Amino acid sequence: MQKEYEGIINQARAEHNLGREGIEKLLSCDGQALDFLFAAADQVRRTFMGDAVHLRGLIEFSNYCESNCAYCGLRESHKTLPRYRLDAAEILAIAGAAVPLGYKTVVLQSGEDSYYSAEMIAEITCRLKEELSLAVTLSLGERAEEDYRLWRDAGADRYLLKHETADAELYSSLHPDMAWENRKKCLYTLRELGYQVGSGCMVGLPGQTLTSLAADLLFLKELDVEMAGIGPFIPNPNTPLAKAQRGTVELTLKMIAIARLLMPQTHLPATTALGSVDSKGRQKALVAGANVVMPNITPNKYRRLYEIYPNKICLDDNPAHCRNCIGGIISSLGRTVAEGAGHSPKEQFTLGLG
Repeated sequence: MQKEYEGIINQARAEHNLGREGIEKLLSCDGQALDFLFAAADQVRRTFMGDAVHLRGLIEFSNYCESNCAYCGLRESHKTLPRYRLDAAEILAIAGAAVPLGYKTVVLQSGEDSYYSAEMIAEITCRLKEELSLAVTLSLGERAEEDYRLWRDAGADRYLLKHETADAELYSSLHPDMAWENRKKCLYTLRELGYQVGSGCMVGLPGQTLTSLAADLLFLKELDVEMAGIGPFIPNPNTPLAKAQRGTVELTLKMIAIARLLMPQTHLPATTALGSVDSKGRQKALVAGANVVMPNITPNKYRRLYEIYPNKICLDDNPAHCRNCIGGIISSLGRTVAEGAGHSPKEQFTLGLG
């Protein structure tokens, strides 16, 4: 059995390709085969992405949301959650304070909040680029193609839109007011507009199978994403999934490792969700194929209110402490903090197209 697993892993490492059955097989491995999987993923990461870990400063600028996703604490029907919005001046000030800490990229993330017009986001993006020379990732959910185009023209480098699950039936059950086909269309629109595209999924959703998870990895590879965020499902007590079981660290790490074998030039974050369910979760991800960390630089008074899931780590840490802490974690693994903006190493982006 060990030899069978090693054969599949070696095939994936050499060809960066696997079919559904091979992926499902690796998702069920354990013991020595699991150690071999993680070691192979770490070797591929080192070969294609190097030892530098890229930091992305996360600004959660609005917790208003017009959707009702079954797993998310920001859902519109969570009426007791205090809501907040940051204006352009606040966002620029937060980003400006992050520059001396060594951040070269900021991620602007919010719920599905139409209060922010396309023009407002374009202006903020343009100022982040021109005044602070930052790379900009936007993560604002599903928007119209003309919005995506305007933001790209304003200088946005990347867009993060997690697909959450590529299982259409499961997607529908989790997103009562959304459609899988539209989510997919948005992602391909972002690709056509020249963004560095990020997507990703949750691991351990109620009703999810190994076949569903294999479909997630195959979709990410088909889309040829520049970043894939893969984290465990964490039930929120203020959602319909409050009593569901949490996704496991081990299965999440398997997904990250297989993603690295299949997509050697894709940025893979060690997610905050992993660090929230396991005190060593981010370290484990960084030795199983991950090469990105996204520290939260949102002011502390807002962090607790951006409650997609409960008990996030670092809620009381200031940005300088977070930066020092994550720097120490990276150094302890024999890795370094990347000095550049961490654009995709794929040829079309190294040529200055994004």
